[in-house]
Amino acid sequence: MKEFDLAIVGAGPAGMSAALEAAGLGLSVLVLDEQPAPGGQIFRGVERAAGDPALAGEYAVAGALLARRFRAMPNIDYRPETTVWHIDAEAGLLSLRGPRGGGMARAARILLATGAQERPVPVPGWTLPGVMSAGAAQIMLKQAGAVPEGRLVLAGQGPLMWLLAAQLARAGKPPALLLETTPRGALRRALARGGLWRGRAMLAKGAALLWEARRSGMKVVSGVRGLRAEGEGRVRRVAWEGGATECGVLLLHEGVIPSTHVSRALGLEHEWDEAQLCWRPVLDGWGASSAPRIAIAGDGGGIGGWQAAVEAGALAALDAAHRAGRLDAAARDRRAAPHRAALGAALALRPFLDALHAPSPAVLAPPEDATLVCRCEEVTAGQVRQAARLGATGPNQVKAYLRAGMGPCQGRMCGATVAALVAETRGIPVREAGVLRPRAPYKPITVGELADLPEEEPA
Repeated sequence: MKEFDLAIVGAGPAGMSAALEAAGLGLSVLVLDEQPAPGGQIFRGVERAAGDPALAGEYAVAGALLARRFRAMPNIDYRPETTVWHIDAEAGLLSLRGPRGGGMARAARILLATGAQERPVPVPGWTLPGVMSAGAAQIMLKQAGAVPEGRLVLAGQGPLMWLLAAQLARAGKPPALLLETTPRGALRRALARGGLWRGRAMLAKGAALLWEARRSGMKVVSGVRGLRAEGEGRVRRVAWEGGATECGVLLLHEGVIPSTHVSRALGLEHEWDEAQLCWRPVLDGWGASSAPRIAIAGDGGGIGGWQAAVEAGALAALDAAHRAGRLDAAARDRRAAPHRAALGAALALRPFLDALHAPSPAVLAPPEDATLVCRCEEVTAGQVRQAARLGATGPNQVKAYLRAGMGPCQGRMCGATVAALVAETRGIPVREAGVLRPRAPYKPITVGELADLPEEEPA
């Protein structure tokens, strides 16, 4: 079994940045990623698609440069198409499934750079064919150069909506309509959070995207509530309070939340983030978690965007080098100073964005009982409310009542919604309802794959 100074799970901006910093300091680095090429979600397929004019901007410039530097750096054992399905945090053991079958690796330090996931948007009709997330549409654009057919409607809020609208317009498929769910008065509350001057570059970029999307002919309806998808066999119409329109493809988005599946399965300490309305791991200024060997960098530790992820990855790598005896504390802190300054600048606008795009209570806890919330096990919001009235105190108890969270996604798509529904029904804060406790394997693995593990490396 090969041993490494640092094992990184995820090859997005945080993972690549950490690998570059650590390898540059002489550490042996293992990078494990499920995708076939580096980039993560934000820079997915960037080596192949950087020349696509629809994806111009940071994706084509910063993303491509980061991927090139990552590929060129020696001392990095990069393993694409590899799933980490179990981590023994105490021993530093990682159980893997890759193109050549199963295996294991050991590392003195493990960095989780697993990024974010889109917040579920369970509205009536969201399971109809033709309804998908904005992130999924962007993946299709980056990975296959594909755009949706039919009359395209975006619904939700957040920077990704405007970025995707601009990218689709460049690709020759401008959305017909954006149904913006940002509540009235949100801008006034967000302005009170400050940080606008320091985050002016990001504000300017956002304003340019708004202008580009609107110039494409996309209409915008603001203050949308009561969203629902309608149709027989597939989505044909989208309706909301006071309006409706024909629709061939509906893209939903209400922001992103940290991907905490692995960190929760490891039993790391987490806290409820009242600003971002999600759970996040408790980390120190270097990304170190409550487990001695485990660190977290990037959006998996709290939503900050790709620039913040790059700096957080570098900081985690510097700390790993210090723990490995390659840097003393003074040298580590000196090297960290520019990264901390850049991180502060990247996060300057975050309070404004969090306040402006906070999801409504109806997004967190769907008001209509018939709305499906657990797609794997076909559990409705009404069934979750009934379980809470019968005594379920949180999502783990609801799992026992209804199997919600026991399907292939293991609660990734329903856990947050189930917790919010329990909290609403019992009249308690979501943080008191708690969070699902997933277990290994983190991703499905077959009995045959377990049997194929070498005898000297038992799972």
